[in-house]
Amino acid sequence: MKNNLTYLAFLLLFSWQSFAQSISSSPYSLYGLGTVYDADFGGIPGIGSSGIALPSTQFINNLNPASLGFMNLNHFLFDVGGKAILTSYENSVNKESRNNAQFSHLALAFPVSDKSAFSLALKPYSSSTYKISNLSLPIIDSDSDYILDATGSGGLNDVDISYGRKFSKKLSLGASASVLFGNTTDDKTFTIGNSITNSYKTTNYSGARLSFGGQYVVDSTFTIGSTLKLPTKINGSQVGSLTTVNISGSSVIESDVVTDVDSYYMPFEAGFGISKVFKNNINLTLDYERRFWDSTNQSSIYGNYADQDKYALGLSYSKPSVIRSYFDRIKYSTGLNYDTGYLEVDGNRVKNVSLSVGLSLPLENSATALNISYSYGQKGSIGNGLIKENYHKLSLNLSLDAIWFVKRKID
Repeated sequence: MKNNLTYLAFLLLFSWQSFAQSISSSPYSLYGLGTVYDADFGGIPGIGSSGIALPSTQFINNLNPASLGFMNLNHFLFDVGGKAILTSYENSVNKESRNNAQFSHLALAFPVSDKSAFSLALKPYSSSTYKISNLSLPIIDSDSDYILDATGSGGLNDVDISYGRKFSKKLSLGASASVLFGNTTDDKTFTIGNSITNSYKTTNYSGARLSFGGQYVVDSTFTIGSTLKLPTKINGSQVGSLTTVNISGSSVIESDVVTDVDSYYMPFEAGFGISKVFKNNINLTLDYERRFWDSTNQSSIYGNYADQDKYALGLSYSKPSVIRSYFDRIKYSTGLNYDTGYLEVDGNRVKNVSLSVGLSLPLENSATALNISYSYGQKGSIGNGLIKENYHKLSLNLSLDAIWFVKRKID
């Protein structure tokens, strides 16, 4: 017990320091609240970010709060993760590469009875880190263009509290409450003819969101799951300045002006997933999610929001549990993820597709595991005003499973 507590305290300190250093860069983080993180726990990154129907028996499943209803009594689950990403950006003219590291999540879960459990998670929700130079955009109702140079930083954090309860041997239901908060900075320069206008803004955001989930065990090999995320409003306030320079000199139009900004609306989301076990050691997971962005009636000067579809397929393999060799206890996984995207630029979707492989390496003689996954993906495309991202992502998640409050039978 003492060793577990010391180990946990060290991980908490390391993860909190890493949290402040998380970064992510993408030109598409210019939109809305930025690029949304895929903060998947346990071995979920290795199975294509699928798992709505997986129970939280040996790891915390952040995709469905109902999974907590199947958590084992006297078990304490802890999960911490990070990512390293190498990305190349390419359009019809230029190409460049960037690397960065990200804190992914810090989460813990514990049962409150033999039928229910709580979890608490801290993770980044989005990142708005980008740099754009000499981007030519059309002036509305005009045949002329203007030149945009822009940089941005910041993003939102997510504190999530979830509860799941098993109502029978087959059915579990759950709910989550997420508190979102953070700020972004935005520095844009617009060049129109001989006039240059600079806009610098800092925007603070805050809001909350409710989610619900269910899991149903059809039989010992087949489970189905579903999730619902309610629409919500993220409120913002802004401090900014606006300066224009032309051939007659410079003039400050606004300086340190505090204003309310248009609220950001997150859509209603629905998801469905299945988990099927074959021959006791092959697990197939398949998820589908739809996000109804059209109903939020939002748009951007750079593009529009459109309904989003996400498909995730995963396959994992492990040898029968009666085999005790270390290498026979390693779990292997692979997955595929396809996302139509919610951004539409000049009628073209910013789509994302990725392929992943993973290993779950057991630590000591316990259910604790180090999950390692690699994924390669592409986002966007070349031409039509879009930028193509090719990325290599390495994910490391430590899933700690400790048995607490159980008396030893043999000294």
